Amino acid sequence: MSVAFTKENDRDGTEANLQDRPISPHPNLVTPEGLAMLEAALEAARAAVTAAREAGEDGTGLALARASRDARYYAARHASAQVVPPPPDTDRVHFGSRVTFDRDDGRRQTFRIVGEDEAEPAKGTISHVSPVARALMGKAVGDVALVAGGEVEIVAIG
Repeated sequence: MSVAFTKENDRDGTEANLQDRPISPHPNLVTPEGLAMLEAALEAARAAVTAAREAGEDGTGLALARASRDARYYAARHASAQVVPPPPDTDRVHFGSRVTFDRDDGRRQTFRIVGEDEAEPAKGTISHVSPVARALMGKAVGDVALVAGGEVEIVAIG
């Protein structure tokens, strides 16, 4: 590769050049469990940085670059975390609520509304900024919300 296509700080073009993980522009709301998850992820990333350095990696190693990137991400997310206590009631959908709803196609789904970093739809959690969560917030049992062009009816809030 021509030197014309490298950055001035590249030594020989072999440095791991990983972009930082994007940080959401939304408020970093987390459940108490989400805060614990962020703390554990930050600790694991810092341990991976230490392990990569102890293995002899310098700034050119991919393992060190990945671990450093993750440590920066989780440090930023931990610093900006706003812990939201459990919902005050089950009358309305709030951050932290577990909501069961019926879709137009007959499917019944249950999700807990959580922070972005703790959301795993396959495990029953969705981010508070997801379209489904935004459509359900503030609604009560029996209310209908429009989600992805279809209606959903809330059948339980826990």
